[in-house]
Amino acid sequence: MELGRLGVWYPTDRLDGPQLAALMATIEDHGYSAFWYPESRGYETLALAGFLLGASRKLVVGSSIANIYARDGYAARRGMITLNTLYGDRFILGLGVSHRPAVEGLRGHHYEKPLPAMRAYLDALQGSEPGAADWPVMIAALGPLMLKLTAERTKGALPYNVTPDHTSKAAALRRPGQWLAVEQKVCIEPDRARARALGRAELSRYMPLPNYRNNWLRLGFTEAELADGGSDRFIDAMVVSGTADEVKAGLRAHFTAGATHICLQPVHAEGDWAHRDAMIAALADT
Repeated sequence: MELGRLGVWYPTDRLDGPQLAALMATIEDHGYSAFWYPESRGYETLALAGFLLGASRKLVVGSSIANIYARDGYAARRGMITLNTLYGDRFILGLGVSHRPAVEGLRGHHYEKPLPAMRAYLDALQGSEPGAADWPVMIAALGPLMLKLTAERTKGALPYNVTPDHTSKAAALRRPGQWLAVEQKVCIEPDRARARALGRAELSRYMPLPNYRNNWLRLGFTEAELADGGSDRFIDAMVVSGTADEVKAGLRAHFTAGATHICLQPVHAEGDWAHRDAMIAALADT
């Protein structure tokens, strides 16, 4: 399986079936290599992957991420194999430990320590199969220990809500041939105050989550910068904004730092699909 330079990440639970199919066509028509989607409350992850693969011709479709508490490792393995068998080896199983509220509050499971939980899940998914580290499995790794496990056991890492500095550290840990697919929120909006307002609205769901907060603190942001919706410096780092050329420069910073693929996430006002699609078109040649 080949994974090109650029993909699009988008929250699929905002869209119905025809809207999802139209988005696949827009992304594919502009030459992106992949589409990435989260585990949502609206759609079951592997069933949604089948729909997205069926609505596209060449796009690689990747879960970013499939919650390891949503299905056991064997079920995830069979799902990954089934999708790749039926849709021409175009599915990447991106895995993540999710967050305590989504695991204990929503699903009623006990949230384990992330590293041993992921290691045990990989044991169940991969078994003793030779070459399992080269299967199209990736991990939403943030901290150094999870990045190390990713490098040892999977095809690559899917960091989310990170900076080029994090990308540089993650790139130093990957082995040759591994993917480093970095999510980056983008907003083509020359009015910086409006761009920051859109960014704060988009990031509000992530701000209380310890996994992200701890990583932001490791990256050098302070508790004060994470308070009250985030400082301007923090928001500008999480959502690259400005003109199309300024946004492209922000994306290229991740490539310079060692990313092999960027999953750009358009940030826009609720329901403004025209702005979303215009950003997808404008950034396709990054």
